[in-house]
Amino acid sequence: MIDEVLKVFKKLDAKDFRILTGIETGMKHFEWVPVEELNKYTKLPFDKLEYRLKRLVKDKLVVRTVRPYEGLQIYFEGYDALALNAFVKRKSISAIGDEIGVGKESVVYEAIRQPELAIGEPYPVIIKFHREGRTSFKQIKRVREHLGEREHFSWIYASRLAAQREYEVMTQLYPRVSLPKPLDQNRHAIVMELAKGNLLSKTKLLDPEWYLDEILRQVKITYSLGFIHADLSEYNIFVSEDSVQFIDWPQYVTPDHPHADEILERDVSNVLTHFSRKYNIERELEEVLEEIKSAAEKSIEETEETEETEETEET
Repeated sequence: MIDEVLKVFKKLDAKDFRILTGIETGMKHFEWVPVEELNKYTKLPFDKLEYRLKRLVKDKLVVRTVRPYEGLQIYFEGYDALALNAFVKRKSISAIGDEIGVGKESVVYEAIRQPELAIGEPYPVIIKFHREGRTSFKQIKRVREHLGEREHFSWIYASRLAAQREYEVMTQLYPRVSLPKPLDQNRHAIVMELAKGNLLSKTKLLDPEWYLDEILRQVKITYSLGFIHADLSEYNIFVSEDSVQFIDWPQYVTPDHPHADEILERDVSNVLTHFSRKYNIERELEEVLEEIKSAAEKSIEETEETEETEETEET
């Protein structure tokens, strides 16, 4: 748990983080990183390395085994410490607060970020820590695009890939698609601005027609930019007085995915079902899907025309 990590974080120094990094690096090649390999990486004398390892094991940042050989691993606690250290050094955060959300494959914490150029007040952000190891290997591999054809991976590696994938798509879509501004990413964690408002699933809307139209407009924009959320529902849409925002992007796919039509249909159906059940608003699924795809085709045509015009002018 991150609460346990925070209790020991301040007493860790550069050598401790180098040991953690050495184990992280060694886990690319070893299930359990031999002490000899860690000695080569850290260049610490064996006695000093041993002293620090005992403390890291006691603080539950490192796991140690003696069978079939003496070796070490870090699990999420050690990985959390490495990510937090990177964020602090890069000034992406200056403090971390309470847990505000937890799911099958992630946990979200409040944090504070100092303003750029020391102008203004510190402002709240969140850190999303991916936790792909919370579900089984087979289930993850079946539904996670970012694992590709890899047959062997650690839960830590899977979580890192998920965070990288989510951060990359967020930076590509923001600000054209309404989502929290991504600020930084390291290992399995992402720093981003707070989502505005409250979850759609927990909100009673005064003008549900407007919100449904706005959600579908954002789906259109997303699809026109070449992406499908792939996990859209009332549980990852935030609504405020004047906006909607989509969260949780690591499962996204592109329109050339072999099951893209099916995935897009599921996303839209989830939204329509929610508004039908809660507000008795009915929309035809096929008509909505056709509007989304038509908008994307029109956007592509307009882009191609603009590019042709620019090429002609340059000539």
